[in-house]
Amino acid sequence: MGNLRSRVLARLGRGYFARLQKKPLDLSTLSFFPHSALMPLRRDGVDPVPELGARRRREPVSKLKLPFGINVWLVTGYEESKEVLGKVDEFSNDFANLVGTSGGLSAESNPGGLGMADPPVHTRLRRLLTPEFTMRRLSRLAPRIDAIVEERLDAMAAADGPVDLVEAFALPIPSLAICELLGVPYEDREDFQRLSMTRFDLFAGANPSLGAMSESLAYFMDVVKKQRENPGDGLLGMIIKDHGDEVGDRELAGLADGVLTGGFETTASMLALGALVLLEDREAFAQIRDDDSVVNPFVEELLRHLTVVQVAFPRFARTDVVIGGKHIAKGDVVVCSLSGANRDESMGEDMEAFDPSRKSPSHLAFGYGIHRCIGAELARMELRAAYPALVRRFPNMRLHGTQADLAFRKTSVVYGVEALPVVLGG
Repeated sequence: MGNLRSRVLARLGRGYFARLQKKPLDLSTLSFFPHSALMPLRRDGVDPVPELGARRRREPVSKLKLPFGINVWLVTGYEESKEVLGKVDEFSNDFANLVGTSGGLSAESNPGGLGMADPPVHTRLRRLLTPEFTMRRLSRLAPRIDAIVEERLDAMAAADGPVDLVEAFALPIPSLAICELLGVPYEDREDFQRLSMTRFDLFAGANPSLGAMSESLAYFMDVVKKQRENPGDGLLGMIIKDHGDEVGDRELAGLADGVLTGGFETTASMLALGALVLLEDREAFAQIRDDDSVVNPFVEELLRHLTVVQVAFPRFARTDVVIGGKHIAKGDVVVCSLSGANRDESMGEDMEAFDPSRKSPSHLAFGYGIHRCIGAELARMELRAAYPALVRRFPNMRLHGTQADLAFRKTSVVYGVEALPVVLGG
């Protein structure tokens, strides 16, 4: 039983990293997953399925029914999720939890970055990145983000017929913004965009391989080498200037790859789904078009309401611990449903509805605790720039067809829509 359990965990691990590597993971392709275990990743349009809310109200910490004796807990409550995500001593994110499980994952497979590291490694890596993600440093990107958005709108305006907002708008903006952040040389940006699109192919289904990760890391190793020779003013150049050889090339490449992983697919999904919300809610469309003061609360409510990263990276219990009145044993796996927690009734009234005027506690769309997304402010900058510019340039824009015609991801960790065709209008 132990070897079988290890093989299953290894397969789960490969599947999770597959999503990080190339294409969105559709867990429904793993045939041993029972329907109930996939429920936290299922949606009805932009909304989590009603069963998720019912489960939260009934049992905010509950055990998922999985085969082979694997103990996996699903946390759907807001406060309970914060507790798990905030307990560093009790829970581990370390990649090592998935190493040596006879499924092809090894220490050499570790992609690096913040998401799969515990203190003190996580503390050191985050300290390297934090100065580059302060608002003072990020503010230098604001003019370029505005220019990137305008360039995309110009290209859309020049197109004939319906335009796919995913391909023409949602994908290029975060890709080019990350180029600016990292300091990728202008002559390399076509390669970077190709890498971004390949790494997160929103249209090609599951079954990716470790090859995509290898290509990504090899690409960033080359970028790091160039930055070593001539450090620029981007994130990689500044880390090299400030820390020199105390940060190795492989470590820097892993950090850059983590920035791409965390900042591209998620922001692209938000841009596309947020545009869909605007197209379906003409009152919000008009407010964003006409009133700058509503943009920030609109973005925050949209982040909460959509919660495109549906579940947090699995936590592994280091010791026995009680969460929400449930005893979680050492070695158990805990998965926090961020989309479920962000609609918890304890946060306010009618949390299933989209209401940009609401005043509610901080949402968990970017996670919580030491693993909260370090690029949250960059994502906010992109969303706050993109939505108003889009509706002001195309005030008569409308969906080409209906929402029922759209193809949403089925059971992907990062939720999204495959295409969003629109008619720009006169």
